[in-house]
Amino acid sequence: MTAAPNAPLLRTDLPTGILLAAGFGRRFDAAGQRNKLLELLPGGRSVAWRSARTLAAALPESIAVIRPGNPALAQELRRGGCRVLEAPEAQAGMGAALRAAVAATPEARGWVVALADMPWLPMELIRAVALTITTPDTIAAPWRNGQRGHPVGFGAAWRDALLALDGDEGARALLKDKPVTRILTEDEGAFRDIDTPGDLR
Repeated sequence: MTAAPNAPLLRTDLPTGILLAAGFGRRFDAAGQRNKLLELLPGGRSVAWRSARTLAAALPESIAVIRPGNPALAQELRRGGCRVLEAPEAQAGMGAALRAAVAATPEARGWVVALADMPWLPMELIRAVALTITTPDTIAAPWRNGQRGHPVGFGAAWRDALLALDGDEGARALLKDKPVTRILTEDEGAFRDIDTPGDLR
């Protein structure tokens, strides 16, 4: 299935945004001295602020998941508009962080999951994913030339499956053999992340 990426924002009962910001970023700095999410992008804003700001502007409620002991990161994410969840279990990996966020939002009508190291995600694409979650069992994601991008949306029926996640694989296992509504896009922001200092430019 496919959906148009430029659907207008018509509903207020949208899924909850989840921003995964608990990674260690070892490929960015193996020594662990620099948090890539606190690095500045051209224009002077941090990666964390821009990612949080875009998600918070697209959805009525957004929550960012971090590991404890990162007050500077928490502050940037709050400034961007996200509620911050400090989750000790997030140290186990992306799946554990996602599980913590889903557990913290029991009333959500679904979730749109974004990665904090992808600050170029367009707000319109986040909204398009959210608006595509029209039934509880929907999964939706951007798509280009056979490649899945971000963010990924899950209807509320996937709550138990998301709560069963663990480790660092995230929701990838859920997407392997499930029907995904494809939102066709040519926007590079859905596929571009920050792995090394050179990616900040």
